[in-house]
Amino acid sequence: MFEPVIGLEVHLHLKTQTKMFCGCALSYGDAPNTHVCPVCLGLPGSLPVVNEHAFEHGLKLALALNCEIPEHTQFHRKHYFYPDLPKNYQISQYDRPIGEHGYLEVGGKKIGIKRLHLEEDAGKSVHPEDADHTLVDLNRAGAPLVELVTEPEIDGPETARAFLEHLQAIARTLGVSDASPEEGKMRADVNISLRGRDGRPGTKVEIKNLNSFKSVERAILYEIKRQTKVLKTGGRVQQATLAWDEDRGKTYVMRTKETESDYRYMPEPDLPPILIGRDWLERLRAEMPELPAEKAARYAELGVRPRDAELLAFDVVAAAFFDEALAAGAPPQKLANWMAELRGRLAAEGRRLEEVAITPRALARLVNLVEAGTITGRAAKEILPEVIEGADPEQLVEERGLKAVTDEAALRPLVERVIAENPAVVEQIKAGKTKALNALLGQVMKATRGTAPPARVRALLLEALGLEG
Repeated sequence: MFEPVIGLEVHLHLKTQTKMFCGCALSYGDAPNTHVCPVCLGLPGSLPVVNEHAFEHGLKLALALNCEIPEHTQFHRKHYFYPDLPKNYQISQYDRPIGEHGYLEVGGKKIGIKRLHLEEDAGKSVHPEDADHTLVDLNRAGAPLVELVTEPEIDGPETARAFLEHLQAIARTLGVSDASPEEGKMRADVNISLRGRDGRPGTKVEIKNLNSFKSVERAILYEIKRQTKVLKTGGRVQQATLAWDEDRGKTYVMRTKETESDYRYMPEPDLPPILIGRDWLERLRAEMPELPAEKAARYAELGVRPRDAELLAFDVVAAAFFDEALAAGAPPQKLANWMAELRGRLAAEGRRLEEVAITPRALARLVNLVEAGTITGRAAKEILPEVIEGADPEQLVEERGLKAVTDEAALRPLVERVIAENPAVVEQIKAGKTKALNALLGQVMKATRGTAPPARVRALLLEALGLEG
């Protein structure tokens, strides 16, 4: 009955040494108000200067997101009044952003990028428990941000999360941002309304400062349900700015929504327009690394299944690991399968790939041992935990006697013994219950400690039972 219409506003902290318009060092976790100066405190007579590295980071991200980049851009003052904004205005960009009309492809669909602009961050308000006052930490005031605004073309919570994951991977690949939600270096606001049968979007609300991908998903799901209930009962959705209560799993009203005119944008008088020459853009293009979508396409050309290729390419650490293992000679799809096995084990243990001792070469050697028939897949899985901790795969195989038993003269007696010890299972197989063969296969594999090739054992069992072919 109702269709969600969703857009995202994403803030990324740019990876620089100093703030956007002054020389103060960026601070994460330092003592409050120790990285401030007259410029970021908004003291009279102080003048801003644009951080060139931050500006180039913004240009690279705009290029990666297929944006149109203007010949010149300009900074503006965006006025609003909060304790964590000392100047009572934020230096941002209005009608001349650094990039417009781009897109990011997610799941085969192009999500439009309406605009991408640079600005400074505000400080941080701290609310002590059981206190009747608020503290302000201005270390973050003036930190360089890029804000990205999508078109309202996101169709649900899963697509919203995928968009953010893809954007995070691009930012990290470019090296322009750590894009870590848990550190506040990637924050998202969600704009959401419901479109009715008449095809017109309903009243839009904005959910502010969601700091995890999971929160984005949960907030969208909740708001869809809430607005649907309001509309079905004949009510009207109120335009407002909402916050998300993570513990209670619901949104609540922060304030009625400001309009653009409330911000009283004006050109920043202390900063001139910036010309963006074609030579400058071409130099930045030449410096850009292979982007995740390009990696995914390359992996697919090597024979990796498209879904596996995408999962690897949009994980920056995994992609770098995979590329090194490929260079060490591992076959692409088989390597992708073992990467999935490796990452699955680490996820179950709450660990990350960059935190463990396994090297790309070690994983490539393990994969090649299986592919050469030196060990079975079962044996490889048995020693994988130790390889993860830095052990040498070939040495483990030698020490444990895990080389594959391929000598049929050694396998036949085991096969015959297992058949003799399981007459009831044999009767089931001969009666047509061929799946019962797996029980015999498992016992032979157990007797060989997983070192026998399963396909060869199966063939020997069928032959001994007179069922071959």
